[in-house]
Amino acid sequence: MDAANRGQVTRSAADIYEEFFVPALFSAWTEKVLDRALPTGGDSFLDVACGTGVLARSAAERISDEGKVTGLDCNDGMLAVARRMAPGIAWTSGQAEDLPFPTDSFDAAASQFALMFFEDRVAALSEMKRVTKPGGRVVAAVWDDLSNTPGYAAMTHLLDRLFGAEAADALRAPYCLGDPDGVAGLFAKAGMEGATVERLAGKARFPSIASWVETDVKGWTLAEIIDDDQFALLSKAAETEFRQFVQADGSVEFDHPAIVATARA
Repeated sequence: MDAANRGQVTRSAADIYEEFFVPALFSAWTEKVLDRALPTGGDSFLDVACGTGVLARSAAERISDEGKVTGLDCNDGMLAVARRMAPGIAWTSGQAEDLPFPTDSFDAAASQFALMFFEDRVAALSEMKRVTKPGGRVVAAVWDDLSNTPGYAAMTHLLDRLFGAEAADALRAPYCLGDPDGVAGLFAKAGMEGATVERLAGKARFPSIASWVETDVKGWTLAEIIDDDQFALLSKAAETEFRQFVQADGSVEFDHPAIVATARA
Protein backbone atom coordinates (compact mmCIF):
# COMPACT_ATOMS: atom_id res chain seq x y z
CA MET A 1 0.00 0.00 0.00
CA ASP A 2 1.13 3.56 -0.63
CA ALA A 3 0.67 6.32 1.95
CA ALA A 4 -2.72 7.35 0.59
CA ASN A 5 -4.17 3.86 0.75
CA ARG A 6 -2.75 3.41 4.25
CA GLY A 7 -4.53 6.55 5.45
CA GLN A 8 -1.34 8.37 6.44
CA VAL A 9 -1.89 12.11 6.81
CA THR A 10 0.37 15.09 7.44
CA ARG A 11 0.54 16.93 10.76
CA SER A 12 -1.59 19.81 9.43
CA ALA A 13 -4.13 17.34 8.06
CA ALA A 14 -4.31 15.67 11.49
CA ASP A 15 -5.53 18.95 13.01
CA ILE A 16 -8.25 19.25 10.37
CA TYR A 17 -9.08 15.56 10.86
CA GLU A 18 -9.70 16.15 14.58
CA GLU A 19 -11.66 19.36 14.09
CA PHE A 20 -13.91 18.23 11.25
CA PHE A 21 -13.74 14.49 10.53
CA VAL A 22 -14.12 13.42 14.15
CA PRO A 23 -17.49 15.14 14.71
CA ALA A 24 -18.70 14.41 11.18
CA LEU A 25 -17.90 10.69 11.06
CA PHE A 26 -16.19 9.16 14.09
CA SER A 27 -17.49 10.47 17.41
CA ALA A 28 -20.93 8.91 16.91
CA TRP A 29 -19.37 5.43 16.87
CA THR A 30 -17.28 5.42 20.03
CA GLU A 31 -20.09 4.38 22.37
CA LYS A 32 -21.18 1.59 20.02
CA VAL A 33 -17.64 0.23 19.88
CA LEU A 34 -17.08 0.56 23.63
CA ASP A 35 -20.44 -1.05 24.43
CA ARG A 36 -19.06 -4.14 22.71
CA ALA A 37 -15.47 -3.90 23.97
CA LEU A 38 -16.20 -2.93 27.59
CA PRO A 39 -19.82 -3.99 28.23
CA THR A 40 -19.32 -4.31 32.00
CA GLY A 41 -16.47 -1.86 32.39
CA GLY A 42 -12.81 -2.75 32.81
CA ASP A 43 -9.51 -1.57 34.16
CA SER A 44 -7.45 -1.26 30.99
CA PHE A 45 -8.14 -0.60 27.31
CA LEU A 46 -6.08 -0.40 24.13
CA ASP A 47 -7.09 1.72 21.13
CA VAL A 48 -5.17 0.38 18.11
CA ALA A 49 -4.48 2.88 15.32
CA CYS A 50 -6.03 5.53 17.53
CA GLY A 51 -5.62 8.48 15.17
CA THR A 52 -6.25 11.65 17.13
CA GLY A 53 -7.72 9.57 19.95
CA VAL A 54 -11.49 9.92 19.89
CA LEU A 55 -12.10 6.30 20.95
CA ALA A 56 -9.43 6.36 23.65
CA ARG A 57 -10.85 9.59 25.07
CA SER A 58 -14.29 8.02 25.28
CA ALA A 59 -12.82 4.93 26.95
CA ALA A 60 -11.12 7.12 29.56
CA GLU A 61 -14.57 8.35 30.58
CA ARG A 62 -15.56 4.75 31.36
CA ILE A 63 -12.37 3.76 33.16
CA SER A 64 -11.73 5.59 36.40
CA ASP A 65 -7.97 5.84 35.88
CA GLU A 66 -7.41 7.35 32.42
CA GLY A 67 -3.75 6.33 32.66
CA LYS A 68 -4.90 2.77 32.05
CA VAL A 69 -6.13 3.73 28.61
CA THR A 70 -3.52 3.39 25.88
CA GLY A 71 -3.69 4.68 22.32
CA LEU A 72 -1.29 3.45 19.65
CA ASP A 73 -0.68 4.87 16.20
CA CYS A 74 2.14 4.95 13.66
CA ASN A 75 1.41 8.52 12.52
CA ASP A 76 3.30 11.21 14.42
CA GLY A 77 0.91 13.96 13.32
CA MET A 78 -2.10 12.08 14.69
CA LEU A 79 -0.33 11.34 17.98
CA ALA A 80 0.70 14.98 18.41
CA VAL A 81 -2.95 16.01 18.28
CA ALA A 82 -3.95 13.13 20.57
CA ARG A 83 -1.39 14.14 23.21
CA ARG A 84 -2.57 17.72 23.08
CA MET A 85 -6.21 16.72 23.47
CA ALA A 86 -5.74 14.25 26.35
CA PRO A 87 -2.27 14.31 27.95
CA GLY A 88 -3.29 11.83 30.68
CA ILE A 89 -3.75 8.95 28.26
CA ALA A 90 -0.73 6.79 27.40
CA TRP A 91 -0.10 7.55 23.73
CA THR A 92 2.37 5.19 22.05
CA SER A 93 3.98 5.12 18.63
CA GLY A 94 3.94 1.71 16.99
CA GLN A 95 2.60 -0.67 14.37
CA ALA A 96 -0.61 -2.64 14.80
CA GLU A 97 1.10 -5.74 13.40
CA ASP A 98 3.74 -5.68 16.15
CA LEU A 99 2.21 -4.24 19.29
CA PRO A 100 4.85 -3.15 21.83
CA PHE A 101 3.01 -4.61 24.84
CA PRO A 102 3.30 -7.85 26.85
CA THR A 103 0.83 -10.68 26.37
CA ASP A 104 -2.43 -10.31 28.36
CA SER A 105 -1.92 -6.60 29.05
CA PHE A 106 -5.45 -5.25 28.51
CA ASP A 107 -9.03 -6.07 29.42
CA ALA A 108 -10.08 -5.13 25.88
CA ALA A 109 -8.59 -3.95 22.61
CA ALA A 110 -10.41 -2.18 19.80
CA SER A 111 -9.67 -0.54 16.49
CA GLN A 112 -12.15 1.98 15.12
CA PHE A 113 -12.05 2.50 11.32
CA ALA A 114 -8.40 1.54 10.86
CA LEU A 115 -8.28 -2.20 10.06
CA MET A 116 -8.65 -1.51 6.34
CA PHE A 117 -5.35 0.43 6.35
CA PHE A 118 -3.16 -2.22 7.99
CA GLU A 119 -0.43 -3.83 5.91
CA ASP A 120 -1.26 -7.25 7.43
CA ARG A 121 -4.78 -7.31 8.84
CA VAL A 122 -4.62 -10.85 10.19
CA ALA A 123 -1.33 -10.13 11.98
CA ALA A 124 -2.84 -6.99 13.53
CA LEU A 125 -5.91 -8.86 14.79
CA SER A 126 -3.67 -11.64 16.10
CA GLU A 127 -1.65 -9.06 18.00
CA MET A 128 -4.80 -7.50 19.45
CA LYS A 129 -5.86 -10.95 20.62
CA ARG A 130 -2.40 -11.61 22.13
CA VAL A 131 -2.33 -8.46 24.25
CA THR A 132 -5.92 -8.91 25.48
CA LYS A 133 -6.50 -10.96 28.61
CA PRO A 134 -8.26 -14.34 28.13
CA GLY A 135 -11.99 -13.75 27.89
CA GLY A 136 -11.55 -10.07 27.07
CA ARG A 137 -13.06 -8.51 23.98
CA VAL A 138 -11.39 -7.68 20.68
CA VAL A 139 -13.45 -5.30 18.52
CA ALA A 140 -12.90 -3.85 15.07
CA ALA A 141 -15.14 -1.37 13.25
CA VAL A 142 -14.81 -0.78 9.51
CA TRP A 143 -16.88 1.23 7.07
CA ASP A 144 -19.52 -0.56 5.03
CA ASP A 145 -19.27 -0.89 1.26
CA LEU A 146 -19.49 2.26 -0.87
CA SER A 147 -22.66 0.88 -2.46
CA ASN A 148 -24.35 1.48 0.92
CA THR A 149 -22.73 4.89 1.40
CA PRO A 150 -24.29 7.24 -1.16
CA GLY A 151 -22.43 10.43 -0.27
CA TYR A 152 -18.98 8.94 -0.62
CA ALA A 153 -19.99 6.89 -3.64
CA ALA A 154 -20.89 10.20 -5.30
CA MET A 155 -17.70 11.91 -4.08
CA THR A 156 -15.54 9.06 -5.36
CA HIS A 157 -17.26 9.13 -8.74
CA LEU A 158 -16.68 12.90 -9.02
CA LEU A 159 -13.02 12.60 -8.05
CA ASP A 160 -12.52 9.88 -10.63
CA ARG A 161 -14.16 11.95 -13.35
CA LEU A 162 -12.27 15.14 -12.56
CA PHE A 163 -8.83 13.89 -11.54
CA GLY A 164 -8.53 10.18 -12.27
CA ALA A 165 -7.99 6.94 -10.38
CA GLU A 166 -5.32 8.06 -7.89
CA ALA A 167 -7.55 10.61 -6.19
CA ALA A 168 -10.60 8.35 -6.34
CA ASP A 169 -8.70 5.36 -4.95
CA ALA A 170 -7.49 7.38 -1.96
CA LEU A 171 -11.12 7.94 -1.00
CA ARG A 172 -12.17 4.38 -1.84
CA ALA A 173 -9.55 2.93 0.49
CA PRO A 174 -11.56 3.29 3.73
CA TYR A 175 -14.41 1.22 2.24
CA CYS A 176 -12.44 -1.81 1.09
CA LEU A 177 -13.64 -4.12 3.90
CA GLY A 178 -17.36 -3.50 3.56
CA ASP A 179 -18.26 -7.22 3.64
CA PRO A 180 -19.35 -8.91 6.91
CA ASP A 181 -18.24 -12.37 5.77
CA GLY A 182 -14.84 -11.03 4.80
CA VAL A 183 -14.38 -9.37 8.19
CA ALA A 184 -15.45 -12.57 9.97
CA GLY A 185 -12.90 -14.44 7.88
CA LEU A 186 -10.09 -12.13 9.00
CA PHE A 187 -10.99 -12.74 12.64
CA ALA A 188 -11.08 -16.50 12.06
CA LYS A 189 -7.63 -16.45 10.48
CA ALA A 190 -6.40 -14.53 13.52
CA GLY A 191 -7.62 -17.32 15.82
CA MET A 192 -10.97 -15.78 16.72
CA GLU A 193 -13.57 -17.93 15.04
CA GLY A 194 -17.23 -17.20 15.61
CA ALA A 195 -16.86 -13.45 15.88
CA THR A 196 -20.14 -11.56 16.08
CA VAL A 197 -20.31 -9.32 13.01
CA GLU A 198 -22.97 -6.62 12.78
CA ARG A 199 -23.89 -4.11 10.09
CA LEU A 200 -24.96 -0.96 11.94
CA ALA A 201 -26.69 2.11 10.57
CA GLY A 202 -24.99 5.48 10.82
CA LYS A 203 -24.98 8.97 9.36
CA ALA A 204 -22.31 11.31 8.07
CA ARG A 205 -22.98 14.95 8.86
CA PHE A 206 -21.17 18.09 7.71
CA PRO A 207 -22.14 21.75 8.20
CA SER A 208 -22.23 22.34 4.42
CA ILE A 209 -21.04 21.00 1.07
CA ALA A 210 -18.08 23.38 1.26
CA SER A 211 -17.12 22.01 4.67
CA TRP A 212 -17.50 18.43 3.45
CA VAL A 213 -15.19 19.00 0.47
CA GLU A 214 -12.61 20.88 2.51
CA THR A 215 -12.57 18.17 5.17
CA ASP A 216 -12.17 15.38 2.63
CA VAL A 217 -9.29 17.11 0.86
CA LYS A 218 -7.47 19.04 3.59
CA GLY A 219 -8.00 16.48 6.37
CA TRP A 220 -7.18 13.35 4.43
CA THR A 221 -4.53 11.90 2.15
CA LEU A 222 -6.09 13.83 -0.74
CA ALA A 223 -4.20 16.86 0.56
CA GLU A 224 -1.09 15.40 -1.06
CA ILE A 225 -2.85 14.65 -4.37
CA ILE A 226 -5.11 17.62 -5.15
CA ASP A 227 -3.61 21.09 -5.66
CA ASP A 228 -5.32 24.43 -5.04
CA ASP A 229 -6.70 24.79 -8.56
CA GLN A 230 -8.11 21.27 -8.48
CA PHE A 231 -9.59 21.94 -5.06
CA ALA A 232 -11.43 24.97 -6.45
CA LEU A 233 -12.72 22.90 -9.36
CA LEU A 234 -13.92 20.12 -7.06
CA SER A 235 -15.63 22.58 -4.72
CA LYS A 236 -17.54 24.21 -7.59
CA ALA A 237 -18.66 20.88 -9.04
CA ALA A 238 -19.72 19.54 -5.63
CA GLU A 239 -22.08 22.46 -5.02
CA THR A 240 -24.04 21.37 -8.08
CA GLU A 241 -23.72 17.60 -7.95
CA PHE A 242 -24.29 16.95 -4.24
CA ARG A 243 -27.50 18.90 -3.76
CA GLN A 244 -29.43 15.71 -2.96
CA PHE A 245 -27.53 15.45 0.34
CA VAL A 246 -28.26 19.00 1.51
CA GLN A 247 -30.82 19.44 4.30
CA ALA A 248 -33.21 22.35 4.78
CA ASP A 249 -30.73 24.17 7.03
CA GLY A 250 -27.91 23.84 4.49
CA SER A 251 -26.12 21.02 6.30
CA VAL A 252 -25.15 17.77 4.61
CA GLU A 253 -26.33 14.34 5.75
CA PHE A 254 -26.23 10.87 4.21
CA ASP A 255 -26.20 7.22 5.24
CA HIS A 256 -22.77 6.06 6.42
CA PRO A 257 -23.11 2.54 7.91
CA ALA A 258 -20.38 0.43 9.43
CA ILE A 259 -19.53 -3.19 10.13
CA VAL A 260 -18.51 -3.99 13.72
CA ALA A 261 -16.95 -7.33 14.68
CA THR A 262 -16.58 -8.55 18.27
CA ALA A 263 -14.72 -11.63 19.50
CA ARG A 264 -13.31 -13.10 22.72
CA ALA A 265 -9.57 -13.30 23.19
